[in-house]
This record gives sequence, structure tokens and C-alpha cells, in this order.
Amino acid sequence: MDTEIGCFMKPEVAMQRRKFGREFKLEAVKLVRERGVSVAQAARDLDVHENVLRKWVREFGTDPVQAFPGHGQMKPEQQEIERLRREVTKLKAERDILKKAAAFFAKEAT
Repeated sequence: MDTEIGCFMKPEVAMQRRKFGREFKLEAVKLVRERGVSVAQAARDLDVHENVLRKWVREFGTDPVQAFPGHGQMKPEQQEIERLRREVTKLKAERDILKKAAAFFAKEAT
């Protein structure tokens, strides 16, 4: 069996996902929106998949100021959602503790 074929490659040899910085994405979007280069041509020139570039253009179009926040940085809406999720988890844990305490004291009272 040929171990050079991609599906049999070791995980560390397989293709890694490329990461693009905010500046690169902004320049790519500017190339399409301001300079009038087609998405297909810009994608070929930048060696990026056409769908990825379309996504960047769409994301920039919806909110130019907060587009491409970067790795680990969330938009304010996402931060609020995450905060609320943590709060829900905490409240559920507190509720479960209170349920167990109520059951314990109800059993003891009888």
C-alpha cells in the first residue's frame, strides 16, 4: 500500500488550514469592491478559494467596522451571547443544588 497517497498521510503531513490576518482580508475586499476586480480573478491572484473571498466581501458589507475581529476576538453581540450562556449554566447549577436541598429537607421533615 502506498503511504504517499493523501488519505494515508500522517496527520502532521496533511494540509494545514491557512490563516489570514485582518489586513490581508481588508486588502482582498478592497481589491474587489474599490478596484473593480472580479471575485474570481482576485481569488486566483491571491490564491484563495473564490467562496472564501465572497464570504469576506459579504462580511465586510454587513459591518465594515467590526468585520474580521481576529482570532479569539468576538464581536460585542457574540460576547453578550457568551456571557449569557455562562450565566444560564451557572443558574442551572444553582437551581439543581436548590432542588436537591429542598428534596433533602422535605425527606427530613417527614
